Amino acid sequence: MGFVKEFKEFAMKGNVMDMAVGVIIGGAFGKIVSSLVDDVLMPIIGKLTGGVDFTNLFVNMGDGEYATLAAAKEAGAAVIAYGQFIQNIIDFLIVAFCIFLMIKGMNQLNRKKEEPEQPAAPAGPTTEELLADIRDILKKK
Repeated sequence: MGFVKEFKEFAMKGNVMDMAVGVIIGGAFGKIVSSLVDDVLMPIIGKLTGGVDFTNLFVNMGDGEYATLAAAKEAGAAVIAYGQFIQNIIDFLIVAFCIFLMIKGMNQLNRKKEEPEQPAAPAGPTTEELLADIRDILKKK
């Protein structure tokens, strides 16, 4: 029973729950970035490169001729799908850049919170100065 209790304590700690939330949000964020790459950026890059579809670039290691990567894979041909590799590199760079921007923004927000406000210059004498003046006046009497 000690193992179950220990596991329950571990699973209910704040760090584990925070990590779980991070993984779930990360998965959703990954879908958004994948859509950004596949549906927005890659068509633009394809247009700039003369209509090249990176995901369909491959080297056939077998004997047959195949028009698409899907056809080669369906036939069971050995292929090097370097276009998919290029796609994955682009995905990674975009995700890394997005995370960089998020962390940079969070750091700027944290710096603003951490910077103490500059105290305003006193408008007049402090309480201590006034009390010292009163004390000095009373001593003279």
